[in-house]
Amino acid sequence: MIPDTVVLQAMRFHTRVGVLPHEKQLPQPVEVDLSVTVDGAVRPPNVVDYVALYSAVAEVMSTPHISYLEEAAERIASAALLVKGVRTATVSVRKPHVPLPGPVEFAQVSITRERNG
Repeated sequence: MIPDTVVLQAMRFHTRVGVLPHEKQLPQPVEVDLSVTVDGAVRPPNVVDYVALYSAVAEVMSTPHISYLEEAAERIASAALLVKGVRTATVSVRKPHVPLPGPVEFAQVSITRERNG
């Protein structure tokens, strides 16, 4: 059976993320995409609680400071996998204001994790 996918795209948060001194003090915009595959055994079939998924992301993004986008993505994936029926979670975290020496639209980290067992 091929699992269904549920996507929450371009959730926007203002949070402190980064390792530079100003990134630790000033909130900045961050976007998160979350895509989960849903276990067909959930009743009703292939249904997942969108509010629970959004809340899991919002809770991670409301922490006082996150050093790395990778850290945020890992925390979000772990929280999403705790939501009933979620088999896998793919998370992308984007930060548009990245202090790099040249033009760049955003930095992004994407990971995929699956539930054990």
